[in-house]
Amino acid sequence: MDLIPGLPNDIAIECLIRLPIDQFSKAASICKTWNGEITLPEFRKRRKTSGFTRPVLAMVQAMVATVKKPQGDTTLSSTQIYRLSICDPENGCWYDLPPIPELIDGLPNFCRIVGVGSDLVVIGGCDPVTWRVMDCVFIYNFISGTWRRGADMPGQQRLFFGCGSDSDQVILVAGGHDDEKNALKSVLLYDVVKDEWVTVPDMVMQRDECKVVFHEGKFHVIGGYPTWAQGHFEKNAEVFDFATWQWSFEDDSLSVNNSPHTCTEGDDGRLYMCQDGDVVVKEHATWQMVARLPAQISNVAYLTACQGKLILVGNEEYDELHSVYALDMSEKVRAWIKVETPDEYSGHVQFGCYFEI
Repeated sequence: MDLIPGLPNDIAIECLIRLPIDQFSKAASICKTWNGEITLPEFRKRRKTSGFTRPVLAMVQAMVATVKKPQGDTTLSSTQIYRLSICDPENGCWYDLPPIPELIDGLPNFCRIVGVGSDLVVIGGCDPVTWRVMDCVFIYNFISGTWRRGADMPGQQRLFFGCGSDSDQVILVAGGHDDEKNALKSVLLYDVVKDEWVTVPDMVMQRDECKVVFHEGKFHVIGGYPTWAQGHFEKNAEVFDFATWQWSFEDDSLSVNNSPHTCTEGDDGRLYMCQDGDVVVKEHATWQMVARLPAQISNVAYLTACQGKLILVGNEEYDELHSVYALDMSEKVRAWIKVETPDEYSGHVQFGCYFEI
């Protein structure tokens, strides 16, 4: 059956790949033929090759409530209910994803989110009511506009693990700690397309609160700390080569013993992170300053790179609402610009991910 009557299918596909992101779910509902074509992995690859994929910034973000002060005036404050907020950086619009049908009380606290292909994957966390550690996997598809349940994360309970993807098919889950706060060195790999988990060889070190970054074609598990160190972060990293199924060790991957949670790969393929009031970039084996943090930011919740800019989310005091800033890396004289954000999207951010769909 022709995708569009009267047009060769190659031309019809060229029309479909040009649809805006928010129109794909409608297009997929037109007929089974369109749905079958649009949901194919090859369709996204063709959009990406043709330059039609679009950036998406997703965050696990607290909802905001209006609080009345004793003096009678009101202020905004983060609640303890988290949802998935989405920023479209190209047009500056913000919106919520539909809630996960099984989670009526909000997202699990400390869950991890990862973008894979046209899917946003939510993994683990704690039940927001009972604080029970969860091993659930929920997957939102931006093409169909629907949620589906993935295979549960196997093995022992796991919190504060590192999590990253190759952007196309697989997710690496590394480290974290178990229900007795023992740091873990075990690693799992989740194939989103096959909906299958496999066990990866253990790392050399236990790594609680580590960061996973897919960099130069390999999974880098950066920093973290063993059980006995409790919060004293390591500077080293371990690198998993998916092709050879082997680990390698990197001494002094970081320059200081800080949390690696802001570490991210830039558009230029280099690693960036926040360190002691600066944004720094890794040049070969050394970290060099890119810019000071905005004066209004002391605590950085999330850092990512998007279309030649660094995007930063954070606040000055821990109990304050979060703000978003952008730094244009193409400018010779770089200055942070505050991004105008609706009040309802200024809540506390626990985790974020950037990807293209």
